[in-house]
Amino acid sequence: MRFYLEITLLPNPEVGLNFLWSKVFQQLHLGFVEMLDADKRGAIGVGFPKHSADGKRLGLGDKCRLFAEDEATLERFAAPRRLARLSDYVHCTGIRPVPDKLLGYAVYRRVQPKTNPERLARRYARRHGVDLATALNMTVELRAAGENPAYPLSFRYCDMLKPSVALPFIRLQSLSGGQTFCLWISKTEAVAPVSGSFSAYGLSSVATVPEF
Repeated sequence: MRFYLEITLLPNPEVGLNFLWSKVFQQLHLGFVEMLDADKRGAIGVGFPKHSADGKRLGLGDKCRLFAEDEATLERFAAPRRLARLSDYVHCTGIRPVPDKLLGYAVYRRVQPKTNPERLARRYARRHGVDLATALNMTVELRAAGENPAYPLSFRYCDMLKPSVALPFIRLQSLSGGQTFCLWISKTEAVAPVSGSFSAYGLSSVATVPEF
């Protein structure tokens, strides 16, 4: 990754940081989707230089960086134009070369809890042709009354405990179904760069971005 631009969020007493992350990243996500290739691979990676998953300091801070191998990719993405409606709350730098002196590299990866009730309910809704609200609140039969009494007869997804994930997240709205979900983001440090593609969220399970 040889070029980047930096986005700084500017919250105020009326507009909080978490709200801004939701609005800003929703626009970035739309752009990432548009720039995916035929195999759903993205060329732009996101870094969060103030990412913290350390107890009480859990959060993403107020900055993110968009990285690409060439300047033309970031020019085509046109981040300032995509964030124009939020110009009072966002500062976007020009495109710059990545510095020669680096702190290292990092992988920013999406984490999806397997037991998330909304995620399970969405899957149930797709399989049974119902909407998400119905799937969350309907009673799902687990067994017939005469079967193994060690198992409950039924349950509801909305009664499931939501998982506790000790990672910073951004609350987003699904482009397909419209429902709200949490995009949990983990960070893993690396000593050497690893090339690869990025998702429609600018994240990857293997590809690194520079840290500085």
